[in-house]
Amino acid sequence: MGMIVTGYLDAPEERADEIATAFEDHARLSRQEPGCELFEVNQDSAIVGRFHINERYTDADALEAHKDRMASSDWARVSAGLTRNIDVREG
Repeated sequence: MGMIVTGYLDAPEERADEIATAFEDHARLSRQEPGCELFEVNQDSAIVGRFHINERYTDADALEAHKDRMASSDWARVSAGLTRNIDVREG
C-alpha cells in the first residue's frame, strides 16, 4: 500500500524566501529517491511563509528511506523549528 503525505509548513515571513529556495533543492532530491512517486510544494498565495506539500511513496519503506535521507540533509538544518501540520496515511 502506498503512503500519502499532505499538509503544510509555516515559516516566519522574514524566512519565506530562504525556505522557498531550500524547498526547491529538497524537492529535487526527494523526486530522485526510489519509491517517490510525487513530491509537490506550493507556496500559499494568501499566507506568507506557508508551504503546502503533497507527497506520495510506493510504500512505507520508501517513506522511511525519505525520512532517513532528509534527517541528515541541508533541508533538515534549514527547516528546523518550522511549524508543521502534516498528515500521513495509506493510500
